[in-house]
Amino acid sequence: MAKVKKIINETENIVGEVLDGYVAASMGKLRRTDDRVLVRTEIEPGKVGLVIGGGSGHEPVYTSYVGKGMADASVAGNIFAAPAPQFVTAAIKAVDQGKGVLLVYGNYAGDVLNFDMGAEDATDDTGVEVRTALVADDCATPDLATRRGIGGGFYQVKIAGAACAEAQSLEEAEAAVNKCRQNLRTLGVAVSAGSLPETGEPTFTLGDDEIEIGLGAHGEVGVERAKLMPADVLTTKMIDHLVADLPYQAGDRVALLFNNLGATTQMELMIVARKAFQLLGELGIEVARCDIGAFFCSQEMAGFSISLLKLDDQLEHLLNAPCESITFTQG
Repeated sequence: MAKVKKIINETENIVGEVLDGYVAASMGKLRRTDDRVLVRTEIEPGKVGLVIGGGSGHEPVYTSYVGKGMADASVAGNIFAAPAPQFVTAAIKAVDQGKGVLLVYGNYAGDVLNFDMGAEDATDDTGVEVRTALVADDCATPDLATRRGIGGGFYQVKIAGAACAEAQSLEEAEAAVNKCRQNLRTLGVAVSAGSLPETGEPTFTLGDDEIEIGLGAHGEVGVERAKLMPADVLTTKMIDHLVADLPYQAGDRVALLFNNLGATTQMELMIVARKAFQLLGELGIEVARCDIGAFFCSQEMAGFSISLLKLDDQLEHLLNAPCESITFTQG
């Protein structure tokens, strides 16, 4: 198998050069600190701080979602690897405005360990109170406690950004983000793997006529490896799985997210979207908002995920609140 071609410089400089690119593109609204931390240059005094982060290679998540109404800082690990604890500590200290700091990141063992260590060090050094709201939306994982954080994490970060901007306390912001987590489900599929930039080698292998249903963001095993099937059949399987998991019911209002894992075309996503809208309509589930694009990628992985977020008035308000970041802005 031919190696994947990448437009990069030296592999050891990838993460730093990506962060420098975001700083340049922000036109003065972002700065780098402590090597792997991206921070807003102007954080509103007295707000609840929000730090997000995880392994690099999944852009735009999490690095690009730093800005007004979104995160106050992000922490970047190496490609597909958790950020080091000292950078988590630095990010918490950089955003603390006296009301505590909320951490939002994916539920992966390395991230949990390192973010917890970084939070403990920040609290020991400064006394800042830190809470965590893990992204754990992957309904391919049966055990709720160990569910992975995948594409729906975009909605959780968006809601966290608005909640931390509006909340009067850390507890209030945490409660809103945990409500989002409890009502958010995602299922992903892939027809080909992404790769590691250092080697150009695929992260997993699939046959030419195979599809992996329920895989993780790094290519972790899914719930089913099947023969490639028509888009309508695949979409029906995915919506059936998603709806049954919460379960979502007739009369629910939802936000619907179609996430491109990296190399899927808009053509394919729109074919899936038309079927998903049809199926949800037949179930009496109202789509109040739809987002389609690249939100949580895995290099050039060909595939997509579908997320459903059950809305109430609070979650809908927070999801629709204004925000500004490099790759996502709404008025």
